Amino acid sequence: MKAMVLAAGLGTRLRPLTNDRPKALVEVAGRTLLELTLNRLRSFGIFEVIINTHHFADMIADYLETHHNFGMHIEISRERVLLDTGGGLKHAQHFFLGSDEPFLLHNVDVLSTIDFERLVQFHKQHGALATIAVQDRATSRYLLFDENDRLCGRRAGLKGEPELVCPNGSFQAWAFCGIHVLSPKIFGEMQEEGVFSIIPTYLRLAAQGEPILRFAADRYYWRDMGKPPQIAEAAREIDAGIYQY
Repeated sequence: MKAMVLAAGLGTRLRPLTNDRPKALVEVAGRTLLELTLNRLRSFGIFEVIINTHHFADMIADYLETHHNFGMHIEISRERVLLDTGGGLKHAQHFFLGSDEPFLLHNVDVLSTIDFERLVQFHKQHGALATIAVQDRATSRYLLFDENDRLCGRRAGLKGEPELVCPNGSFQAWAFCGIHVLSPKIFGEMQEEGVFSIIPTYLRLAAQGEPILRFAADRYYWRDMGKPPQIAEAAREIDAGIYQY
């Protein structure tokens, strides 16, 4: 199985920690976000990874070389301009073509104990085009899923007006975890070009009846590490053994 780590962002929410480095190289309890992510992937037998880079791209390349790619086969997808999640994935599609196996897409600035094996198994069993790890928690942007666990819309905050693409029946709001599994078939369905987020692509495909499903990850530890206080809290949780790497 292969994976892509999304690490090209400017890390503006992490300033001043990202004034002199990319967010992927911000440290938590003595380990970089990138190392923590790669360790998680490797622990599930994922050794083929592509990482998109933009901000301080050379620092990431040098870091990986210094650490001998952490014993993995790693390629770098450089972006001259930030392409966002969808554009970045499409730019790196060559890495995944030629195989029918699903692959993992993972933000570099999230920490979790989500069981990738169960996530992939769920994805395969349900014949999904994409499976999105979600939790029942407060967030500024929700994804909406129907009673069959299919993506049917999105909503800004608790009181925002739902934007439904499949307005049949009831729905529940879930918070995205920044971790998803996709079938390589997704590349044949991505009509968008240039800079674009993957979420509108998912919504468009869901409206066409494609199975974009949710994987409930409430039982697992998860933390967004997009701001300095969250980095500090994650370090305390690592020190306390709440999260182990």
